Amino acid sequence: MANDGVKDPVNTGRRRFLTATTAVVGAVGVGFAAVPFIKSWNPSARAKLAGAPVTADISALQEGQRLIMEWRGQPIWVVKRSKAILAALPLLDSRLRDPMSKNLDQQPDYVLKANPELRSIKPEISVLVGLCTHLGCAPEMAAEIKPEPYDPEWKGGYFCPCHKSRFDMAGRVFQGVPAPTNLVVPPHHYADDNTIIIGVDPQGGA
Repeated sequence: MANDGVKDPVNTGRRRFLTATTAVVGAVGVGFAAVPFIKSWNPSARAKLAGAPVTADISALQEGQRLIMEWRGQPIWVVKRSKAILAALPLLDSRLRDPMSKNLDQQPDYVLKANPELRSIKPEISVLVGLCTHLGCAPEMAAEIKPEPYDPEWKGGYFCPCHKSRFDMAGRVFQGVPAPTNLVVPPHHYADDNTIIIGVDPQGGA
């Protein structure tokens, strides 16, 4: 035929257009396919609930203040204690059910190495799971050393209004209240002086 071997310029242009369009659509498709994969690199809600670590900057935390975080669906309290509070803690031992934290299920070993009465890695920073060990209520923090209706010799601590359980500023439970054990200290460590990581033991920690 007369046109054998001759390319129709219109068909060539159309072919290029289709080829380019196919390439663009293919690239867009790869982009959409990649979105769920990239998202999977971030901790999912299930992973966080299962115990993914939680990090916080505590550089702005002042004495008597509490930072509330969430780990494994539980409230975590990070509190900066004053020197007066730290000095008062040993004075409460005779009023507490487990003053030396002998119930080892309530805290990691490494928080007791320096001082069992403080129950903390850093003396001034307390880290507790904010759930009463009686029925899981949320105690109120009353950090001031002053008489309270529920304790005229109050040295600061946590009071659960639901069933009247009381804990000191180290989370140690008082005698004669419904709560059977001290508040739980979660696994944690410090990445540096101002950064706390909840959910991971320090290197070499038990």
